[in-house]
Amino acid sequence: MKRITLIAVAALLCISAFGQEQPLTPEQKEKQMYENIQKQVDDMATRLDLEDWQIFYADSILTTNFGALAREFEVLQKQRVSDVEVYSRLQDDCMEKNYNAFHAILSERQWAKYLKTGAAREKKARDKRAAKRAK
Repeated sequence: MKRITLIAVAALLCISAFGQEQPLTPEQKEKQMYENIQKQVDDMATRLDLEDWQIFYADSILTTNFGALAREFEVLQKQRVSDVEVYSRLQDDCMEKNYNAFHAILSERQWAKYLKTGAAREKKARDKRAAKRAK
């Protein structure tokens, strides 16, 4: 479920970056982003049995990082950057920030569950793409 939410957020940001027939207003984009973040936080809270303070931090982490990602995508869109690799790199950087921040706030038991929900597989894929870019 977390992975689906991340993909949905990424797809939303990519779609907004490449345009639509009827583009969303900035307010609609922001509202949709916050709704997706809330769904992801709720899912994490349920799956990982998060404490209230962890829910607050998870929400703050995602809001900060996805907000920054959306702003960077918007800048690239205004500059008419069409290289998908640039967007992919930005998204990987955002997901890496989330991964590291969650590692800091989750207990060992919660972290193990988090990795099993697909985070470990996603981390491995990001590392593989980063190694490929470095070559």
